[in-house]
Amino acid sequence: MEIYQPDRKKSGRARERVEARQRKQMATPMATPAATASPPIGTPVDTRRPAMQRSEVSSAYQQNAQRVHESKPGSGAKIFGVLAGAAAGAAVLGRDVFWRIRSSKSIGIGILAAVIGFVLIYLLLHLTQSRIFPNVWALGVNLADMTVDEASAALQQAWENDVTLRLTDEDRVWEVSPADLGIQLNTRQMADMARGSGLAGVPFGLNIMPVAEMNVLTAQTTLLNLSVETDIAPYNAGYSWEGDRLVGLPGANGRFLDVALTLETLQDDLSEAIDQREIPLLMSIASPDILDPSPYFAEAQTLASRTFFIRGYDPFTNETLVWMPDRDTFTGWLEAGEDTLSLRETPFAAYLDQQTRALEETNELRFLEPMDAISKVRTAIEQGSSEVYLRIHYRNSIHTVEGGDSGYRIARRNGVSFYLLQQANPNRDWDEMLTVGESIIVPSRDAMIPLEPVPNKRIIIDLETQQMWAFENGQVVFNWLISSGMDHAPTSPGTYQILSHAEEAQGSSFELCGDNSCGTWTMYWFMGIYEAVPGLVNGFHGAVLLPNGAYLGGGNVGSPYTYGCIMSENSNAEQLYHWADQGTIVEILSSEYPPVSDLGRQALQMAAGQPA
Repeated sequence: MEIYQPDRKKSGRARERVEARQRKQMATPMATPAATASPPIGTPVDTRRPAMQRSEVSSAYQQNAQRVHESKPGSGAKIFGVLAGAAAGAAVLGRDVFWRIRSSKSIGIGILAAVIGFVLIYLLLHLTQSRIFPNVWALGVNLADMTVDEASAALQQAWENDVTLRLTDEDRVWEVSPADLGIQLNTRQMADMARGSGLAGVPFGLNIMPVAEMNVLTAQTTLLNLSVETDIAPYNAGYSWEGDRLVGLPGANGRFLDVALTLETLQDDLSEAIDQREIPLLMSIASPDILDPSPYFAEAQTLASRTFFIRGYDPFTNETLVWMPDRDTFTGWLEAGEDTLSLRETPFAAYLDQQTRALEETNELRFLEPMDAISKVRTAIEQGSSEVYLRIHYRNSIHTVEGGDSGYRIARRNGVSFYLLQQANPNRDWDEMLTVGESIIVPSRDAMIPLEPVPNKRIIIDLETQQMWAFENGQVVFNWLISSGMDHAPTSPGTYQILSHAEEAQGSSFELCGDNSCGTWTMYWFMGIYEAVPGLVNGFHGAVLLPNGAYLGGGNVGSPYTYGCIMSENSNAEQLYHWADQGTIVEILSSEYPPVSDLGRQALQMAAGQPA
């Protein structure tokens, strides 16, 4: 039955919109036309949310819970359904909450007031507790909510443990610590700046730039040391193999670290460099001397096509080591010079260092001297030679004093002159007794072999049996008796070499000195081998004519008769004089100085009557 109310105004468009919304919300797939029809005009309308719609959320939750309870493990479809239902329920709940907030001004105002209150309380706490506001950073550290002291400590920890600086030159990178460059960070000032920034970090964030100082001398030292790695020498025109074909390589510029300019720029941009963790190295460019490889291409092809032999000779052990660099390695050593083919020093020096390390594995005192080796290999290349001899050198050593040691005994055991031992230990008073366990510096054996050694000749002297052997290419060419120094003027054992030749030489001794002068004797076929003291050379000789016209030792050999030299019969001495080249190695053996070479050991076997 319709009720007519003439005193009630017709509903406006707002009423129609409410009615349309209600019809939409009440619509269901199973609804009948009668259930969804609009009520007659004049029928009172309930503008509240329908009861069944308000219960949709709880109903959805109940349905989802039922689905979870009924689902079986491993059922992907059921789990997906549960998740989909949960999502739908959450969406409905969100729309419901949003609708209530929009429908009720009091709820919206309450929420806004709560947010404002929270913000005010948050700001008040930060102000009263002197804490840093949100989204403020320094050195990659988030300083939000920290006090100034806490921020300073956090920055110091990051500075010491986490910060490294990259030194860059194009695509080359070296890493150093701030301490390596003498950089000190003022973390307290940075923390104060962060605290004073207020809300500047909201919402986009604020980065506090580093505040630091640099010790220029420390930074300069680090950069100078680094320049050994950073510098690239200009590349003179060279050569390389492409398969079996040799090609010329044009010269290229070098790069050298400009330490002064790098430091000046770093001081100006120190804060930015620390913040970016990167310091560009400023380099100067150097042009090569030779750009065109073609003038010496033919010489390079001839030499690079052959095997290059490097023979390392140890004059003490009489050992010869042979190194044969491969074709590509050797070709990399060749460069075009101003007047001829020459040696590229840098790659050769690296190769030489590898061989020295190999030598040290067998004897830590042995090494190849770079400048000597570079000079000899360069000469060989310039002359087109495929073979070079390098001398193996020796470093100083340390002798630990034992019971019964004296300076003279240490010198004789190590094959060096006593005056050289004195020079190597200038602060030692040799008039005082040595102490057991004391360390004495023994000069390099090289001091006794100052000339280029002759590898294929060697003279062996055995002081115990008073014999001499001369070897050439490993074969005995001479063997006879000699006479060495007497007990009060002994011959020094060790490894020496022929230093000089004189058909006649003069000598003397305090025993020949009178009240007004000292007599002298004449030595025939003299060859000096070592300085006993500065200015006094001992060596080989033949007969010795004394001032009284007699011959030293009656001209005999086989027993110690001399004042330190090694005497042979005159005819034998003449043969030795003409055979022994300057630089020929002389190894003098005794009970104090056993043989160090293969030929020395062979000579002692022959002296003992054993087959060599």
